[in-house]
Amino acid sequence: MTDPTEPPELAREDVLRLDDPQFTDDNVALVTGAGSGIGRATTLALAHNGLTVAATDVDEDGLDETVTKHDELDLDGAVETVAGDLTDDGDIERAVERAADCGQIRFLANIAGLQTVAPIEEFPMEKYDMMQEAMLRAPLALTKGCLPHMRDGGGGAVGNMCSIHGHYVTRDKVAYNMAKFGLRGLTQSIAAEGDGDVRAFSFSTAYVKTPLVTDQIADTAEERGISEQEVVEDVMLGEARVKEMMDPIEVANVFTMGFSEHASHLDGGDLLFDGGYTLTY
Repeated sequence: MTDPTEPPELAREDVLRLDDPQFTDDNVALVTGAGSGIGRATTLALAHNGLTVAATDVDEDGLDETVTKHDELDLDGAVETVAGDLTDDGDIERAVERAADCGQIRFLANIAGLQTVAPIEEFPMEKYDMMQEAMLRAPLALTKGCLPHMRDGGGGAVGNMCSIHGHYVTRDKVAYNMAKFGLRGLTQSIAAEGDGDVRAFSFSTAYVKTPLVTDQIADTAEERGISEQEVVEDVMLGEARVKEMMDPIEVANVFTMGFSEHASHLDGGDLLFDGGYTLTY
């Protein structure tokens, strides 16, 4: 088993390339959480497929690193950054406006995520409020802002980063569990009102090798009174059939497929990419 805490290396050839008439530089994908992990990988993948990506994150240094990685790998497309806090409505509106200034908004990838590990009796409500605002309210607000642009442009798609925790839950992650179940409801609501012109899908993975995951290993070990190695082998990957975490670019490539014409019937559904975690035993 490879070291799950070792940051994965991304190479140009790792990026899935699709020939799609909507993947042009005058069409825009707005991606949240673009300063690291899955958001960064998705930004790079969509740009390399020819789109202009409006990349947003509260972490300005992380956004700069995303642009640097785009340049280092000599990827196609363009990445335009807009720093913003997803718990601030003004920043959300500014992100949509910046995306619209870059071209025709066609795609929205709601990826940004937070985590807090604590039992319900001890769960800090200020953390709950922040997580719900960033992970559930913000995706709705961003969708609300992007929908008129998508409709005016002839259609589009919203992809929501969900999780196996949107199907079943683990202990000590109540706010995360609730947010991910909620994202599936948001996805289906968008599909119901999109009339086939604006599609929506969610994407549920098990554990992906990102800072959000690796940074919670120590907290989970302390909370459960076990070693960090036991957290990885028994808690994170214990129920999986595929005993490796996904790399962020693998997730990003599925977002690319989901936004493409190859996924025209992917509307309201959830893609479960979990290595056999939830549906086998």
